[in-house]
Amino acid sequence: MPSNSDASLARGACLCGGVSFKAGLPPKWVAHCHCTRCRRAHGSAFVTWVSVGSAQVELDDPVQLLRWYDAPEGGSRGFCSTCGSPMFFKAPAWPGELHIARALFTDPVGREPQVHAYFDTHVDWVTLGDHLPRKPAPG
Repeated sequence: MPSNSDASLARGACLCGGVSFKAGLPPKWVAHCHCTRCRRAHGSAFVTWVSVGSAQVELDDPVQLLRWYDAPEGGSRGFCSTCGSPMFFKAPAWPGELHIARALFTDPVGREPQVHAYFDTHVDWVTLGDHLPRKPAPG
C-alpha cells in the first residue's frame, strides 16, 4: 500500500470528501470508456478511468460511506453513499486492477488518456477533437 512519504502516488476523493484514496503510480493505463453501463452509472457521455493495481490503493473511509453495486453482468462499482460520487470499478476481466474515475484525483496521475474504449457504443451528441485510437468493444 502507498504511504504518505511515497512521492509516486496520487490522492483523490469523492465530492463530499468522505471517501478518499491514495493510488500508487504509474497507472497501468488511462482510457475513456464509452460503454453504455459506464455512461449510465456516471450520467455522462463517457468516463475516464485510471487503472492501478488493487494492492496499490489505500482507501480512507472512516465512517464507512463507500458502497458497492454488484452488476448482474459482472463487475462492481464503488460509490460514496453520502454524495453519490461514482468512484471505482472492478471486474473479473481486469483481475488485480481497480479503476478509479480520473476526475476524482486531486494530484496528477502522470499519464494522459491513451484510447477511447467501447467506441462502437459512443453517443452521437458529443464531438471529439482528439486523435486517440477508437476501439470497439472486445469480442
